[in-house]
Parts: sequence; C-alpha cells; structure tokens
Amino acid sequence: MYQQHFKLAEPPFSLTPDTQFFINQQSHRDALNTMLVALQHCEGFIKVVGEVGTGKTLLCRILLSRLRNHFVTAYIPNPYLNPEELKAFVAQEIGADYSPDMQAHVLMSSIYRKLMQLAHHGKQVVLVVDEAQAMPRETIESLRLLTNLETEKRKLLQVVMFGQPELDTLLSRPDLRQLKQRIIFSEYLKSFSEQGVADYVRHRIDSAGGSKDLFTRRALWLISKGSGGIPRLINILAHKALISSYGKGLKRVGVAQVAAAIFDTSETRFPGKLLAWQYRLPVIGGA
Repeated sequence: MYQQHFKLAEPPFSLTPDTQFFINQQSHRDALNTMLVALQHCEGFIKVVGEVGTGKTLLCRILLSRLRNHFVTAYIPNPYLNPEELKAFVAQEIGADYSPDMQAHVLMSSIYRKLMQLAHHGKQVVLVVDEAQAMPRETIESLRLLTNLETEKRKLLQVVMFGQPELDTLLSRPDLRQLKQRIIFSEYLKSFSEQGVADYVRHRIDSAGGSKDLFTRRALWLISKGSGGIPRLINILAHKALISSYGKGLKRVGVAQVAAAIFDTSETRFPGKLLAWQYRLPVIGGA
C-alpha cells in the first residue's frame, strides 16, 4: 500500500515474526544468550516468560536458527497435545521408529533408542515449546518424564519453554513441583524503553530499505507512550501511522499521525491515549 510511496522494499511492521527484523534489546539479548549457554552445557529445562506481544515467538525462531551443527531440534508451536500426541510428535521429529498403533512402552523405548543413537553421534536434542502456558497438565507431566531419559553423564532431551506469565502460575501447582525444580534457568522478557522503541522502529525501517528518519522524534516518543514498549503494539501503531501519512501524501510520519493511530487501536496504553487526546484527530478506520 505505502511501500512505493516511502521507498520501502517490503512491509516493515508485519505482525508475522520475521527473524530479519530481530533487534538485540537488552532483555531479549540476555534471554537468547542464557538459552544458548545453557543448551551448550546440556542443562535440563529452560523457561522464558513474557507478556502478550513481547516477541516470544520471534525469539523462539531466532533460537532455532542458532541451534545448528550438533543440535537436533523439535518445535511445538501448538501445545494443545495430549501425552500420547506429544510422544508421537517427538518420535517423528527426531526420526525414531513410530506407528500409530504402538503401545506406550514400545514408543518410549523407540524414543530412548533414537536419543541414545543421536547422543552417540554427538547430537543434542532440544524440544522448544511455544505458548507453553496452554499445555495441559497431563502433557506437561509427560514432558517431564521424557526428560528422565539420560546417560550417566547428561540428559538426552533438553526443553525450552516459552510462555505468558500464566506459565509461572501453572508451574506453581503442587503436583508440578518436580518439573519446576528442574528449571535451571528462567528469563523474563521486558518491554522496550523509550530509546529502545526508537531504535526498534528505525531498525525495522532500515531493514526494509527505508530512511531511518521516516518517523520524527516526537512521533517515536508518542509510539513509545502508546505502546508501552510492547513490540506487537509498536508494529500496529507504526503501520497505522504510515497508512495515515500515506493517505495525506506526507513523506514523513509525524506525531499527529501516531496520535490518530493510538485513537484507532483499542489495546494502546492509557498514558499514550491521554497524550494523544490533545490532538483530537479522527480515527484512521479499521482497528
């Protein structure tokens, strides 16, 4: 829509996680480094928690892209699996012998043999679970039992869990205390600072082939206030502000266009809504 007008090679603020647009903000960088170091040392469970829209899925994809060479990875984007489905998924992902009519103990033996074979060839198996707070309790327990598979020196299966804060609530249940005790490292993704928001927007514009000065300083400041530093909200506000500027034939995005975007987006933070109110602008249309 506005790509040609602003001389962009591609949309810079798509809501689809794209590793090209990853920016190493402090908490995200810390979480990524923690995961990489922990996995190199064969630690058991790793947990990464963040509010909705803080970039967990993107960070998950960055992690998977970094785990090469001696790593074998299995990614679960949808945690709504029962225990049998989980074990079948793991078996298929690591290349273990599997058939739908396998008895539970036979399937576990097949998974164990394959894990041992991979370990013998110097391969580490990592299971990455996205939206882990939605995984049924029985499946989480089955996941814990899978991590019981080990040699005399190390675990055969490592697990990284990404989830919303509800994951911490789930793991605080008394019947899941054994799994909670196995979580060696935990990281919490924080929202971006005001400077972090400005760096994030400029990075995405630059990565899409545009000018880093496309948004004025005041526009970036108001995006920070309206989004609360949440990456998904930053993307929404920046995208709508670009639409507004394009519709008016402007070459840059100003504070007035961001104010209109804030009014047009119900999820925006209250301080940003209050600050944008002074402009009293009509909505863009289509939240």
